[in-house]
Amino acid sequence: MFGIHDFPLFVLSCILLNITPGQDTMYIIGRSAAQGRQAGIMSVLGIMTGVLVHTLLAALGLSVILATSSLAFSVIKYAGAGYLIWLGVGFIMNRDDRSALPDAPSSAPSPWKIFQQGVLTNVLNPKVALFFLSFLPQFISPQSELVFLPFMVLGLVFFTTGSIWCLFLVYGADWLSGRFRGRPSAGGVLKKITGALFIGLGIRLAFSQAG
Repeated sequence: MFGIHDFPLFVLSCILLNITPGQDTMYIIGRSAAQGRQAGIMSVLGIMTGVLVHTLLAALGLSVILATSSLAFSVIKYAGAGYLIWLGVGFIMNRDDRSALPDAPSSAPSPWKIFQQGVLTNVLNPKVALFFLSFLPQFISPQSELVFLPFMVLGLVFFTTGSIWCLFLVYGADWLSGRFRGRPSAGGVLKKITGALFIGLGIRLAFSQAG
């Protein structure tokens, strides 16, 4: 079908990969815990849009540039790392008093801005691009005359399974953080923890290697 083989194995692989903690998982949990359910959902939409972008780039062969050019890989990597660190510093430096109100998540940017930030954190991670370039072709028949279509179908499957899992994380993190929001300054503490988490993710990305 569509030049795809071992489709059930691909779906199982997607599920296992999605539930394995990674940068996107930590990002979504941090957003949801510090800024509430809506921020978490918009982050999921942004990150999963990034997944579709990576799928499209892999289908068009543009991700090969990252795989063969150390300069391109480094530029994208450091841009992504810098962006995550910048977001983390923003969380820590935010002094919005509403973060200390009982039973309310700390203030968040507009849903559109959160969506954009989610897209960028995913798109600016070259390791995700290389993952899609190496993972998806394993389930595309070499004899298939189709190339673009099976890439996109597999990408949409990964998008669907990932979205379901990430939404589960959003609701779980929002519920858990809600148990603490009634305590004084809990929102501020959650923001600082989230900021430190994002900075840590940025540093880890900066020191990551292509392989």
